[in-house]
Amino acid sequence: MSALTVGHDPEQSWDDLVRFWEEMEWPEGSKVEIIEGIVTVSPAPAYRHNDIAERIQRRLYSVIPEDWGIYQTLSIAVPSRLGMFIPDILVAPRQIETDVDTHIPAALAELVVEVTSRKNARHDRVSKPAAYASAGIPFYLLVDRWAPDGPTATLYGEPHGDVYRPLAVAKFGEPLVLPAPFGVTIDTSDFPTE
Repeated sequence: MSALTVGHDPEQSWDDLVRFWEEMEWPEGSKVEIIEGIVTVSPAPAYRHNDIAERIQRRLYSVIPEDWGIYQTLSIAVPSRLGMFIPDILVAPRQIETDVDTHIPAALAELVVEVTSRKNARHDRVSKPAAYASAGIPFYLLVDRWAPDGPTATLYGEPHGDVYRPLAVAKFGEPLVLPAPFGVTIDTSDFPTE
């Protein structure tokens, strides 16, 4: 099953769009995001997708500070890009002052990780990194199982405007080093490729 998109009125405000996202009855177990002002409903990620995220999460737990958390279902807001995203992995401080319980400002994130799905890979390659960079998230890790030249993991950093600089690229099977404040090597040789 591929993603379903729900259009909205271009005159609709960000607050109205978020209210719609929060209050609508979405299919249970689906992933509902706002990408470039369009509500996108995707099925829950497949096992292999989740397996990759779990392997990365396991490595991150060994290096993050006690006052940071690792989340797989926490939404982050980027109002300037009309985006409400649910990264596959989000690393952010645990103690966050917020008026809402459904999401946090993206600028509070230290790292976001997206693992591509075959039908939604464009969002992870184009729309999401532009939004994450514009929010000033220091690191974006894209695990692209469906990259045209074969599966790769790319770490992006040094956000400027809505663009990241690629810091490291590893084909599946090669190690990928995440620099400080993480200082950890991700072993991609165990990542499933299908």
